[in-house]
Amino acid sequence: MTAKFDKSKLPSRHITQGPKSAGHRAFFYAMGVSRAEMNRPIVGVATTWNETAPCNIALKREAQAAKFGVQEAGGTPREFTTITVTDGIAMGHQGMKSSLVSRDVIADSVELTMRGHSYDALVGVAGCDKSLPGMMMAMVRLNVPAVFLYGGSILPGRYKGKDVTVMDVYEHYGKFSAGQITEAELDAIEAVACPSAGSCGGQFTANTMACVSEAIGLALPGSAGAPAAYESRDEFAVNSGRAVMNLMKLGLRPRDIVTRKALENAAAIVAATGGSTNAGLHLPAIAHECGIKFDLFDVGRIFKQTPYIADLKPGGRFVAKDLFDAGGVQIILKALMEGGFLHGDCMTVTGKTMAENLKSVRFPKDQEVVRLITNPFTKTGGVVTLKGNLAPEGAIVKVAGMKKLVHTGPALCFDCEEDAMKAVVKKKYKKGDVIVIRYEGPKGGPGMREMLAVTSQLYGQGMGEEVALITDGRFSGATRGFCIGHVGPEAAVGGPIALLKDGDMVTIDAIKGVLSVDLTAAELKKRAKSWKPRVHDYQSGVLWKYAATVGSAVNGAVTHPGGKAETHMYADI
Repeated sequence: MTAKFDKSKLPSRHITQGPKSAGHRAFFYAMGVSRAEMNRPIVGVATTWNETAPCNIALKREAQAAKFGVQEAGGTPREFTTITVTDGIAMGHQGMKSSLVSRDVIADSVELTMRGHSYDALVGVAGCDKSLPGMMMAMVRLNVPAVFLYGGSILPGRYKGKDVTVMDVYEHYGKFSAGQITEAELDAIEAVACPSAGSCGGQFTANTMACVSEAIGLALPGSAGAPAAYESRDEFAVNSGRAVMNLMKLGLRPRDIVTRKALENAAAIVAATGGSTNAGLHLPAIAHECGIKFDLFDVGRIFKQTPYIADLKPGGRFVAKDLFDAGGVQIILKALMEGGFLHGDCMTVTGKTMAENLKSVRFPKDQEVVRLITNPFTKTGGVVTLKGNLAPEGAIVKVAGMKKLVHTGPALCFDCEEDAMKAVVKKKYKKGDVIVIRYEGPKGGPGMREMLAVTSQLYGQGMGEEVALITDGRFSGATRGFCIGHVGPEAAVGGPIALLKDGDMVTIDAIKGVLSVDLTAAELKKRAKSWKPRVHDYQSGVLWKYAATVGSAVNGAVTHPGGKAETHMYADI
């Protein structure tokens, strides 16, 4: 038996109820929607389905299953899609400037569709890196009952008897350019690395944010685990549709779920899994939508106190499918809970607390993917925040799997990714150098590009552990090595990274959390007086608009005032 809902208190009353809505109802009739269906809650089922990459191609199927769950529980689903920019294809060229921008465009477009059509609730299905936080940002911004569903990870490829991911392809290109392998070998690995639908298989940004979706409470327990190719994902989709209707019945909204404690749980799972540094942008952005101050340093505080326990690529051995086979995200959450590193009283989309969801979960002993808290890889997380006179607003580095955590060396400065890539390909750097790539920040890029092509090239040349790299841009979740991103203030606004010169001695200390340059405050001030702003190449269009509105990385590179500035919210129209 389905629940009864009072339409007089729902947004969809504006498009379905009374004589004034006759014109609106005419459009519904044209789509085969009956009057009885119009009188039920209208639930948006938003996906980032498209044919740009394997991350997204299974989402249409999952949307159909979610719609079935909504209908079964007494709602009327209306499916719509939004854009994605797929990092794997945007990587290494000007297209990457669109990547982070797409996160906010996704959130904005979901908001506009929901507002424009007065939908009452939302199921959001996403698969690629920026689409996950973009969808979650929309959920907490709108604050209607909402459930997030991950599209699932890709299955691992097999090459020469080993599991491989797209990261291995990038690193093999580095080997090819260094003359270590043939073009035929490069062709062979690229043909097998990505064998199915789904997001990149390591603990890169998509799988990191999928773990976050469960830890923060916006996704059903276990839903982040099954690979995209598995039909068992359909059951999670159906249940997500049912769950959103239950949330409507309970009156439970996203901001009841995404609290400061829930954000701390989300940061904990990033640290415990050696997740993507991009979480350092996305968690503050999600918090911003709620009106909660939770910046890079708040994230870093949780990173520092949380043990690193999951042996996942790129720092470890295993991929997302291995984690699923071992027990999924829930066993990581269980280990964190038992160790006292998780807030168990946080509410979730099940209508139960995190502790209640995890009560029946048993940590499996016959697996090697996740360790107990008593036997971590390191006592502090696989991601570390840094601060110092080179990064007064902070920076971030993934240290999972790294042995060397302190580096001092001379700066080798480049004002864009392309110039750095040319130098690296030609090996115009020395062991011990600190390669600096600047004017790639949110405003300066614009768009804050990822540098996976550069870091993979270094690893392919066998120099990934011999040099460091710092940027006011970002790094891919697939990046490994001593690579520091999100340096703020960025070069475009005259941050200290803009003032560096070749040969300046830079120190990175991931143990103490320091990023500094051996220059006095007086010398930095002197250089600042002669610094002149650069004009980027995007003086119209969406990248111009983004550069004009985007804020600092420390607060998530957000583009509007956020929940704190609200005078009313959509859910209460």
